[in-house]
Amino acid sequence: MQRTLLFLMLLASSGCFNLDADLLNPGDKITSYYMADYTGAVDFHLDSSYTLPKNFVNVFTLQSQGIGEASPTTIYVAYLGDTTRIGTDSVIVYCHGYDHHMDFYYPRVQLLANVGSKNRYGVMMMDYRSFGLSHGTPTEEGLYADVDATVNWLKSKGLTGDRLILYGMSLGGAPATYLAANPRALPAQKLILESPFASTGSITGDATGLNIPASAVTTLKFDNAQEIKSVMQPFFWTSGLNDSFLNINTNGDVIFQNYQGAYGEAHRIPGADHSTVPQTWGFKNYSDSLLKFITR
Repeated sequence: MQRTLLFLMLLASSGCFNLDADLLNPGDKITSYYMADYTGAVDFHLDSSYTLPKNFVNVFTLQSQGIGEASPTTIYVAYLGDTTRIGTDSVIVYCHGYDHHMDFYYPRVQLLANVGSKNRYGVMMMDYRSFGLSHGTPTEEGLYADVDATVNWLKSKGLTGDRLILYGMSLGGAPATYLAANPRALPAQKLILESPFASTGSITGDATGLNIPASAVTTLKFDNAQEIKSVMQPFFWTSGLNDSFLNINTNGDVIFQNYQGAYGEAHRIPGADHSTVPQTWGFKNYSDSLLKFITR
């Protein structure tokens, strides 16, 4: 009863729980990108052995235009790697979480670029519209379009689908799963999800503790648990057993159980919270597991 009353009060207030605003939240503001030289808060720090050559860190803009949109939106992206090798390298497209910007997530993509050996993989990431310095207003279709714009750019540089790996972390699991199931520019070879949510309904239930329709608090219709049923590519899933933001039983486990493709592997990490999987698992264990999956 107390939880129900609290939820009703939240609905009646100025939107203390508004899933649209909370999930598509650009978080902290920046005026420029610094990547390795960023001095603000990040999830974790890496030692100098992971440092990438300056000419391997390329930040630029792309035009993103979703289905039904009358005009394109300018978004900022970063490619980590040798751009002259995109036509032959495997590339990981990294879709980051529900707040912050590319500088905040730089150590994560730096770690991915060095999976297996120094500068082994090219990694592409983007700031969704309104995140970081990207223009526009975030929407569900806009999120898919922003990720697809980066894939389309890679395609223009010679990337083929058999070398494309989609990686979605938290919110980024939505566009990664959707585009793996419904390819636009290129079909992906493999899908990796870290700390994903099952659907807007699962988040609503976790946040309120109530069995209410997601439409009561959001217009978003993300449904990764349904989309994963159409993903036939090899699938790698990892989540923390101590995730205090998303209940692993009602989110990640549901997604993995719904996967119907030929090969899937699950990694439930004891002690890891929503955004601490790599560091709790251990960078070497995390990297070795990813390398084994990518090269299998």
